[in-house]
Amino acid sequence: MSAHVTIFVDGEAHEVPEGLLLGHALHALGNARLRRTPRSGAPRGLFCGMGVCFDCLVEIDGRAAARACVEPVRAGMRVRTGR
Repeated sequence: MSAHVTIFVDGEAHEVPEGLLLGHALHALGNARLRRTPRSGAPRGLFCGMGVCFDCLVEIDGRAAARACVEPVRAGMRVRTGR
């Protein structure tokens, strides 16, 4: 059984398994649409799941343009999805 940690997504606290990749945690939390495209505003979600594309970009602890699909969650992480 893995330990759980608290992360904050768009200001809301969530308990997720420690070490889970952020993209997977967001998807499991029902946040499959991570951001919107700059040009059209269309919703985007996970695509490649391995850090190659740019569809899962979020802000993590004030660091912009972080790839959620390759970032492990950690206690106290603050995520802004741009939703």
